Amino acid sequence: MPDKTSSTTIYYDGSCPVCAAEIRHYRDQDAEQALEFVDVAGTDVPLPPDLDREQAMARFHVMSSDGQLIDGARAFVAVWASLPKWRWAARVAALPGAMRVLDMAYSASLWFRPAISRLFGRIHPSGN
Repeated sequence: MPDKTSSTTIYYDGSCPVCAAEIRHYRDQDAEQALEFVDVAGTDVPLPPDLDREQAMARFHVMSSDGQLIDGARAFVAVWASLPKWRWAARVAALPGAMRVLDMAYSASLWFRPAISRLFGRIHPSGN
């Protein structure tokens, strides 16, 4: 399991073409190596005690550098705060009402995720 004291750990579904593309983008942006990436699609991947594989596959999760497990829109904001080119988005998320809108948008995206993933997989079959 990644060292939770030195970085933010992202738990993501690597079998989802959209998720994998987004993680590649975050890896490319992570010049400071502030993030650890854990693909939960593998059944042998160790997870923190308060996160099971089904939960990890269903929603985006992040273990913050202080050991707090967060999910959904708040997890994305934690990632954005760790990436210099995305810190502006984390600041926008801190505006009054912004997190509520982000939570609603993330929840809505989960409904469409399977269809979007299939479509993205057809357009980018190699995941690129």
